[in-house]
Amino acid sequence: MRASLVASKTILNGAENLVKRGVWREFLGMVTKACDLLCRKDGISFGHSRALLIALSMFLICHSHVCTNLMGMSDKPLKRYIFASDFDQTLTFNDSGYVLSELLGVSTDEFERKARGMAKLNLVQQGAELAYLLLHDPEFHSQVRKEHLYEVGKRVRLKENIELLSRILDNGIEGYHFDFYVLSAAPVEVIHSALEGVVPPDHIFGTRFSYKNSGEIERIDRATAGYGKVAVLDQLQTTQQVGPDHIVYVGDGSSDIHVMLHVNVRDGFTIAVSEAKHVAQIAKRTILSTNALAVLAPILEDTVGWQRLRIREFFDSYGFLIQEWDRVRTDWLTLRAAESDWQQQAASAD
Repeated sequence: MRASLVASKTILNGAENLVKRGVWREFLGMVTKACDLLCRKDGISFGHSRALLIALSMFLICHSHVCTNLMGMSDKPLKRYIFASDFDQTLTFNDSGYVLSELLGVSTDEFERKARGMAKLNLVQQGAELAYLLLHDPEFHSQVRKEHLYEVGKRVRLKENIELLSRILDNGIEGYHFDFYVLSAAPVEVIHSALEGVVPPDHIFGTRFSYKNSGEIERIDRATAGYGKVAVLDQLQTTQQVGPDHIVYVGDGSSDIHVMLHVNVRDGFTIAVSEAKHVAQIAKRTILSTNALAVLAPILEDTVGWQRLRIREFFDSYGFLIQEWDRVRTDWLTLRAAESDWQQQAASAD
């Protein structure tokens, strides 16, 4: 019965690969050859070889059902999303404006005073104060060159594991793919320098300047701040051909309000990474962490639909233990003493 054993072993060893590949003609050829061996060399009757063939076929039918399911899972089209993130204090711990001020020898207080002055003009998109300072403030305009902006990018302190976040968003979540984009009012040179090798340059949208031959900033070509972020995001949606409900936006401050409202009203998903009152009230989820990977938790829970246990196991597979995961709702209340009727009347009389 050696030949029959060899034939059976050959069929069984080759079956899995053939079924997975869907090469049924080759498989039938193997079965026919095996039956021929059983009949001619081992003297097994046609009936016995036919019984063996039926048994093997039953095995492969069951096996192919499993393989087909597995293949069907892997062949399902990916659900594609846009993952758009702010830069300053969303992917970083400090604002690029403060880093630039330190590089130029400008005090923090002086930078803040000038930035507030720009904001009070109401001519500046929220978040673009630094860009307007670089263009209009004599102290910044006279000193800052493109190389200074690249140096700021090297000095800015990034949150942990941004590169790993990018890889997981790309192909680390089964059945999902997230295109990682950065939308920020920070100078594009700063972001390119800080995220070099992590986020492709064509996935970064920051404030773009034109420069004179002397190296001075001549004008602002584009400021990705305020409603400017909405315009860029709409352009990306059209280019990537995804639905508005397949957009995830992550931000931290007032410059993100316009884009978060825009994403929310179109059934997208927004995440705040700070407790800043105005943005935290708008975002659908708020996540606080020093690790960039933390934004995956609400995405996996609300967008992908995983339970917390599976999310914990997912983080564990990358070597991270979720030590604490507390969800709270924060209410901001301002209380003042109620005035009596006579006090109100006196105030009205005045």
